[in-house]
Amino acid sequence: MSPEYATEGLFSIKSDVFSFGVLMLEILSGKKSTGFYNSDSLNLLRYAWELWRSERGSELIDPMLGDPPSMSLSLRYINVALPCVQETAAGRPTMSDVVLMLSNELVALPSPKQPANSTARSLTLVNSDASRPGICSINNVTVSMMEGR
Repeated sequence: MSPEYATEGLFSIKSDVFSFGVLMLEILSGKKSTGFYNSDSLNLLRYAWELWRSERGSELIDPMLGDPPSMSLSLRYINVALPCVQETAAGRPTMSDVVLMLSNELVALPSPKQPANSTARSLTLVNSDASRPGICSINNVTVSMMEGR
């Protein structure tokens, strides 16, 4: 689930891009995105980022995949997935850009930045809506009552 939807209930055209990036990392690593890895209790996104940043991205690849046809192709997939899981929707590529990056090896890939970290999400953005008139709750939660006819 994209950070903007999880924390603010806002869905964007790039929310699916975030989910696709998480799915790619799960497939490549064989790990769930909600698990914790390493001694620092990192989630999969942070774990993948730390490996990528320290130029050990090949360690993310699941050994159950066997000998991948090309390690450079697997690393390219990680390089496509990491920009998809950026904190803000504006920092993510469009899905058409992702398809282009996956289907054309000659397309230059963006340099990945640190991915979203839901535990470190800024609360100032969430609480900034509290000053707007008509907002009854600072957490933007609504309740729907189901009544029979």
